[in-house]
Formats: sequence, structure tokens, C-alpha cells
Amino acid sequence: MILKKLVYDLTVCKVASGEDIDLSKEFYFIGKTDEEISLVCLTEDTPLNTVERDDGWKGFRIEGVLDFSLIGILSKISGILAENKIGIFAVSTFNTDYILVKKENFERALQVLNEAGYDI
Repeated sequence: MILKKLVYDLTVCKVASGEDIDLSKEFYFIGKTDEEISLVCLTEDTPLNTVERDDGWKGFRIEGVLDFSLIGILSKISGILAENKIGIFAVSTFNTDYILVKKENFERALQVLNEAGYDI
């Protein structure tokens, strides 16, 4: 399986309103529930009016389009990282999964995944 590094710094934040999000930006994930609106975006694109924010994330994605019948892909990656005491923030899209780790753990995360057989 191939993992592709994302080249930018990311922020995970919570916003009060969807109106705070600039939908013209190139890269973002929005999650909305009855309790919150969460946003993952390039750090430089973080809205000014965040309720909470956590900077310092880097990420990678699983390359290709993942079929919904595939089982355990995210579980295996998160398990390898957990065994190495690396926490994650995962986001899934229709096509694939994105795994974010804190910036200080990014290179080590890629190293342990590479040692586990993932191509990066």
C-alpha cells in the first residue's frame, strides 16, 4: 500500500458557524454534527473566529481509491502507530483515508510505517 505525504502544515479546529469557513480554499475537511462543526485545514487558512484550535499537524493519505468492501486498512495503520505511541487524527473521504499526526511525530510515523511494509 502506498502512502503519500502531504506537504503542508495543518490545523484541527472547531468553528461556531459554517459561515466562518472559506470554502474557496483548496484543502479542508468539514465535519458537522448536532454538537459541533469541526474543520481540518491548512494552518495558514485557519479562520480567525475559531472556538478552539490545535496547530502543529502533518498528514499523509492512502493513495488510490479504496473500495468500501476493504476491511481493516485504517485499523492496521492506527495499530502500528499506537504500538509506537504515536497518536492520530483520522479523516475519511469517499475515496480514501487521511491520517494526521503531530508534527514532532511525523517522520517517526513514516519510518515505522515504512518498516511495516508501506511505501511512502
